[in-house]
Amino acid sequence: MARATGLTSRTLRHYEQIGLLHPSRVASNGYRFYGEAELSRLYRILSLRALELPLATIQIALDDDKSLAETIQSHLALLEERRERTNQQITVVRQTLNAVQKGQHMSIEEVFAGVDQSQYETEVRQRWGDDAWERSAKRRDQMTDEARRADDERSLDVNAALREAAESNVDPTSDVFQTLVGGHYKWVTEYWNGRKPDRDAYTGLSHLYVTDPRFAATYGGQANAELIRTAIQSWIETNLP
Repeated sequence: MARATGLTSRTLRHYEQIGLLHPSRVASNGYRFYGEAELSRLYRILSLRALELPLATIQIALDDDKSLAETIQSHLALLEERRERTNQQITVVRQTLNAVQKGQHMSIEEVFAGVDQSQYETEVRQRWGDDAWERSAKRRDQMTDEARRADDERSLDVNAALREAAESNVDPTSDVFQTLVGGHYKWVTEYWNGRKPDRDAYTGLSHLYVTDPRFAATYGGQANAELIRTAIQSWIETNLP
């Protein structure tokens, strides 16, 4: 089941613990079995997650049982509704790619314009656990539209400040850069809905900024990302013993 869906077994167990998806039966040796009804339900869960709905909302939406065919038909209708939005996003991403390939300077707002944040769910769950994603998703779900816009602006400001410091070749161990990293750590904590990253989690995040091209592009390229990682590691040594 995990291999077929791309989910981790940990995520499947989490869905079971919160009552979202139960196996059809559990053998005496602990093996879990899933039938067509469970596959249909999981298909609907993943379809709704793709639409960025939180698990609590999905659980309510799943109260009415549907067949697998009906589930796929509903999913197809939702995908067709999103087609125009996706086409617009493709246009923005293509423009971003062309600008990067031509070496044109791009603002952090322009880099983020084509990003669908929901794509990171599996990655976050695997790296930092289900709790990190659920906390973040719950935090966003409870916000008003105005609060979300303010939150997005803060995200841009925090990361733009790091990028500007790196582009200006500020010493990563300087008070100026270390203060920016402190603000970044606070922002990550807020994004994780109050869960402070420990030493390992924050170190892992700094490495991700360098190894993942999506994050490196956010900070203006590989060299900037490496400078930011150095600054974060210096901050960790002082503040997260």
